[in-house]
Amino acid sequence: MSFAGKFKLKSSENFDEYMKAVGVGLVTRKMANAASPVQEIVITGDEWYIKTTTTFKTTEVRFKLGEEFEEVTGDGRNCKSVMTLDGSKLVHVQKDPAKESTIIREVNGNELTMILKVDDIVCTRVYDKID
Repeated sequence: MSFAGKFKLKSSENFDEYMKAVGVGLVTRKMANAASPVQEIVITGDEWYIKTTTTFKTTEVRFKLGEEFEEVTGDGRNCKSVMTLDGSKLVHVQKDPAKESTIIREVNGNELTMILKVDDIVCTRVYDKID
């Protein structure tokens, strides 16, 4: 599966606006905007694992496609999340008490593109495969 591997952030557009819209405070936004995360995606059978590492924080999620799981986001929100495959896209829906957001991951060659959406805000983050 093309999602498996390690990917390092190379570009980010509108991330601060996305974080504001989901309720992330100023100090956390500043740290997150300064970070260059690496995402590691491992698929073992029907279990998926995504580890996001920065110099500030590491977050990990383990899940099976289509099954709801509890998630604590990098900014500390407690969400009920579900991930599904829609063709070549991994669709990640996060629901916290205040907001619902969607993250769409798609791999094209050695590039992972993440589209983060909440309300009318759209953020695009592009990662290069490093492993």
